[in-house]
Amino acid sequence: MATSRIGASLLLRASRASLPRSARQIRALPVSARLVTPAINVVQSRFYSQEPKPSKIYFYQDVKDFSEKPSSDRILIDTREPGELQTTGNIPGSVNIPVTSAPDAFFITAEEFEDRFGFERPGKEQEVVFYCKSGVRSRAAAALARQAGWLSVGEYPGSWLDWEKNGGVKEGGRS
Repeated sequence: MATSRIGASLLLRASRASLPRSARQIRALPVSARLVTPAINVVQSRFYSQEPKPSKIYFYQDVKDFSEKPSSDRILIDTREPGELQTTGNIPGSVNIPVTSAPDAFFITAEEFEDRFGFERPGKEQEVVFYCKSGVRSRAAAALARQAGWLSVGEYPGSWLDWEKNGGVKEGGRS
């Protein structure tokens, strides 16, 4: 038994001796004494790509005007799921393109879009204005529309919650 202890002790000493002294000392240094390499901020830019134009932001009164006086140059799009619309209703004059279950809606052909949603896909010359329940999905839908080539994109960040809070007229839904 003593022989195995001596053997283990010699093995341990030999392994410590094989480490350079400086490596053992680094572990003992306090954190503040260690060398810190400065972070380098690298900005990557591609000369051939452009930042997308940000969405135009609309408020309750703007959307109310769109609803009361529809224009062929602008389409109001509700990005909530159909089940949500059946429960709450929607802003009059809006169409439903659920961004969660159909994120590819703006990337498919016009024919496939019409088959899937039952109405004509908005033209790229039209302004598309998105809303949802609280503004999160509408922001995602606006980004997808810009990626797909729509240049005139708007958002109603207050969305359905703001519309309801301000007493906006609703179409459909449960009373």
